[in-house]
Amino acid sequence: MIDAALSELKALLGDRLVTTQADRDLHGQNETWYPLTPPDAVAYPETTQEVSDILKICHAHECPVVAYGAASSLEGQHLATRGGISLDMNRMNRVLQVNAEDLNCVVQPGITRIALNEELRATGLFFPVDPGANASIGGMTATRASGTTAVRYGTMRENILALEAVMADGTIVRTGTQARKSSTGYDLTHLLVGSEGTLGIITELTVKLQGIPEAISAATCRFPTIEDAVNCVILTIQTGIPMARIELVDEMMVRGFNNYADAGLPEVPHLFLEFHGSENGVAEQAEMFGAIAEDFGVEAYQTATKTEDRNALWAMRHKSHYASASLGKTGHLMPTDVCVPISKLAEAVVQAQNDAKRLGLTSTIVGHVGDGNFHSGLAIDPTDPDQMKAAEEFTDALAKTALRLGGTVSGEHGIGLGKMKYMTAEHGAAVALMRSIKAAFDPKNILNPGKMLPPAE
Repeated sequence: MIDAALSELKALLGDRLVTTQADRDLHGQNETWYPLTPPDAVAYPETTQEVSDILKICHAHECPVVAYGAASSLEGQHLATRGGISLDMNRMNRVLQVNAEDLNCVVQPGITRIALNEELRATGLFFPVDPGANASIGGMTATRASGTTAVRYGTMRENILALEAVMADGTIVRTGTQARKSSTGYDLTHLLVGSEGTLGIITELTVKLQGIPEAISAATCRFPTIEDAVNCVILTIQTGIPMARIELVDEMMVRGFNNYADAGLPEVPHLFLEFHGSENGVAEQAEMFGAIAEDFGVEAYQTATKTEDRNALWAMRHKSHYASASLGKTGHLMPTDVCVPISKLAEAVVQAQNDAKRLGLTSTIVGHVGDGNFHSGLAIDPTDPDQMKAAEEFTDALAKTALRLGGTVSGEHGIGLGKMKYMTAEHGAAVALMRSIKAAFDPKNILNPGKMLPPAE
């Protein structure tokens, strides 16, 4: 079936259907520990109509199709585990329309968040969602990404107004409008947001924009214990200070930064912060945070207003994945994340640290803690079965902790391959309803098969 599809796709795309081993291997790689998983071929569409034509062919021959963006996902969402086509969306990377007065723009899925903000610079607007990696907007939407600025501006769910998508049989649909709200019909836009390419292929997005703040200030500070740092975050959020970013790094993460980037930081828990607003507003926010932090033993509270200083801070923070991996011997990392109610954050973080110590694992913690989301990065050797068993035990324990505390097994990474086994524990009977939705959208199961939903028992 796949060979027949490839033959028709070759006639459609010519040299934009690639079957070389090098290109297939490139699209079978990932940022974490999953093995190389090359597709049978890589297709490079340039228009929505081409995506539709590709899916019509693949639907007819029951050939799997997996969308591919920047390949920065951490749970193997882009890997073609059942072969078929890797649908590389990177040539569909244009800004189609900027509606400055309405604070939105229309983009193709292959454009990355950095490229989008470069295009928007002259307008005085920016797209605020920042997951760290220079991910594609389509991929960020498909995984319902968030990141360091979600505490202020929300996740991808809150920043998508409308979509164009191609269904499994090639039908092109449009969902949502440029209006800021609607009470008409099922909310298909936000059903597709976070669906990880299992319900449709996103080909166009209308995203919300924000005005570039008049003033921006960043800050760093450190605390005697992880509990002090986390409890400072909790009180800061409860007080209502409109933080733009508030990021926790534990002592092992600081060690990773020192090892990877020669950061020269004391190896104790730190918070990295950012304030947005007017000149007076930013100064007031920083002062209010400082007063709260004093009650938790804060040390070395330093602010930075120069653009280059702020950029250096967040560049280091965004390299946490590689800094965590540098603490191991192989350069491999098993990353995982959870999200809990903010009142339970300290308990969850401390439990994660204790579990890592109990299992003899090298683990870092870094978190978008303003909304209760944190990440653990396990430096591992995939060829060591004992270490991999311990790492699996850690991720299981962390997932159970999150659910016990009223949280979720992933606040940001998504499900993909790695977290399917927790879906029933979190969603119960709703998983059967999700399977029904999947079957209605994709009855032949060609869209990213084997991801997100565990097999029915």
